[in-house]
Amino acid sequence: MAVPQYRSRAMSPAPQSANLADVLERVLDKGLVVAGDIRINLLDIELLTIKLRLLVASADKAEQMGISWWRDDPFLTGDGSSPRRELDERLERIEARLAALAPDGHGEAIEAAEASPPEEAG
Repeated sequence: MAVPQYRSRAMSPAPQSANLADVLERVLDKGLVVAGDIRINLLDIELLTIKLRLLVASADKAEQMGISWWRDDPFLTGDGSSPRRELDERLERIEARLAALAPDGHGEAIEAAEASPPEEAG
């Protein structure tokens, strides 16, 4: 009678849990892309569509992929020419011109009314 032989299986070691720093380093080194679409429909009528595209990577990895928008963004570079500042300066110029045209705030209609007296009904 043959005795069955059992091979002892070497138990594989349990996967080591990676700490947060290791996971973050790997994600930033390799990059992580998350993409998804959210659609809200009511009776087969599309009301809202949101397309999500998220890229998580280090600045070096992003530059390797050809993404470097933060280098030229005036808001992030602090070169002083932010779009908000330009709009504020433009608004100040417009308000100064309006004040010069009509210091009383009623515009050209007052100047025209003062130039020609009203006609009397008669």
